Amino acid sequence: MRDILRDGLSKLGLDEARSADLEAFARLVLERNRVMNLTAITDETEFARLHLLDSAALLKLVKLDGKSVIDVGTGAGFPGVPLRILCPLARMTLLDATAKRVDFLREACQTLGLDGVECVHARAEELAAQRRESFDYATSRAVAALPVLCELCLPFVRVGGSMLAMKSTQSDEELDAAQHAIALLGGRVARVEDYTVPTSEVTHRLIVIDKVKPTPPKYPRTFGQIKKKPL
Repeated sequence: MRDILRDGLSKLGLDEARSADLEAFARLVLERNRVMNLTAITDETEFARLHLLDSAALLKLVKLDGKSVIDVGTGAGFPGVPLRILCPLARMTLLDATAKRVDFLREACQTLGLDGVECVHARAEELAAQRRESFDYATSRAVAALPVLCELCLPFVRVGGSMLAMKSTQSDEELDAAQHAIALLGGRVARVEDYTVPTSEVTHRLIVIDKVKPTPPKYPRTFGQIKKKPL
């Protein structure tokens, strides 16, 4: 696994020495995955590419040094933990609604010696009331359709910051469907960039949505309302 990670990080222009920390995190996830559902990808090579290097690829597209980042629906810690490992100056908040996953992430961060990481057990739409517009970036990966995702993420982002949505390259219709929600929530699509995951032939997409004005106070709604009637 480490050779793949070193090769991938080299292709991204990132510190190859961090491959050991990424591998250590992978081992923790795969070990815990034996007793709880963290990932469907258990092959080490695929794990390295589709979880670790896919997350790392964001750092080729966005600079996170000194920035506050919230990873909404982080699950097993992607992309938040790899981003924090590779960018020690980022201040990372890992948010998930499943307590066992958050407990695992706290243990993992402690084991890896990662400071500057906050692990929060809460629903995004509820935490937004306390942490409204307090982050430079909100990231999310494989959580929900973009109209729903925007209502969960954009309220966290300060004006001048951005939402980073990791999507498939087949997301054109999803992006079109989200235009109303993006505008209503104070966002504007800044760029759409397709990228190849290093050491693979897999292509994914990053949608960058800049926060250009405050999100109206009534958003986000309850998740039941968001799901039943997306913006």
